[in-house]
Amino acid sequence: MRISLVAMPEIVTDILNIIKTISVFDIIDIVCVSVLLYFLYKFIRDRRAGRLAVGVLLLIVALVVSNLLDMYLLQYILQNIFQVGIIMLVILFQPEIRSVLEKVGTTPLMGLKSIGEAKDSASGAAVIDEIVSAACDLAATKTGALIVFERTTKLGDMILTGTVIDAYPAAAMIKNIFFNKAPMHDGALIVRDMRLHAAGCFLPLTNNPDIIKDLGTRHRAGIGMSENSDAIVVIISEETGTISTAVEGKLVRGYKKETLTAFLRSQLIGSDEADRKKFDIIGKVKELRNHEKK
Repeated sequence: MRISLVAMPEIVTDILNIIKTISVFDIIDIVCVSVLLYFLYKFIRDRRAGRLAVGVLLLIVALVVSNLLDMYLLQYILQNIFQVGIIMLVILFQPEIRSVLEKVGTTPLMGLKSIGEAKDSASGAAVIDEIVSAACDLAATKTGALIVFERTTKLGDMILTGTVIDAYPAAAMIKNIFFNKAPMHDGALIVRDMRLHAAGCFLPLTNNPDIIKDLGTRHRAGIGMSENSDAIVVIISEETGTISTAVEGKLVRGYKKETLTAFLRSQLIGSDEADRKKFDIIGKVKELRNHEKK
C-alpha cells in the first residue's frame, strides 16, 4: 500500500506530462483512427469476413504469447505464416475489400454530387408509385420479378448482360416485362435515374452460406447484387407472391403496398417525403381505430 501511495504522484505527473504534449493534430489522428476502426468493425460485423477476422486476430494473439513465453517452434511457424499473410488476406477478403473500396469511392462523393442539384420529389414519387403498383399486381398473381434501383454504384456490367430499353416506368410496361412468357422475364430490371434502363439482366449470386435454404435463385441474385453495390433490390417471389427488399446483403420480407412505398421513398427520394408518407399511414390507422370504437 505504501509503494502505491509513493508511486501515485509519479504516475499522475507522467500522465499530466503526456497530456500536455498532445497537440490538436494528435487528437485529429486519434479521432480518424477511431472512426476508421468503427466503420471497419461495422462493415465486417454481419459478413463472412467477421469470422475470418476473428481467426486472424487469434493468430496475432498466439504470436504475441509465443514471443512472451519464448515458444520458439510456435513463434517460427507463425512468423512464416505472417510473412505471406498480406497476400493471403487479399485473397481471402477479396469480395469484402472490393466492396469497401467501392463504398469509399462513392459515399464521400455523394454530398459533392448533390451540390446544386435538387431532387425532383414529385416525379420520383410518381415513378415509385408506378413501380409499387406493378409490384403489388405481380405479387397478387404470383409472378416472379427482380427490380434493381441503381444508386451511386454504377451497374454497367450488369446492364451489358441485358437489353437496354430506357423507358418511363409505367406499371403496365413493368408487368409486360415480367410476364412469364416474355423473353426477358427471367432477368432483372434495372432502374437508373428513375427510368427503366435495362431488362433481362443477370445478377451475381450471393455466396453467403447462412442464407436459409428456402430462398431460390431470384432471392439469392437480389441479395448478391445488394452485397456488391449500394443498390436497392425489390424481389417478388414466384412461389408465394411475397414482396421483399435486399439492401447491403440484408433481406426483409413481407412488404405491402404502403410499407414498400414508404421504404422506397425514404431510400430514393429523402427523409422528408418518407416521414410525410409515414405520418399519413399512421393517421389513417388512427382514423380507422377511432371509427371502429364509435
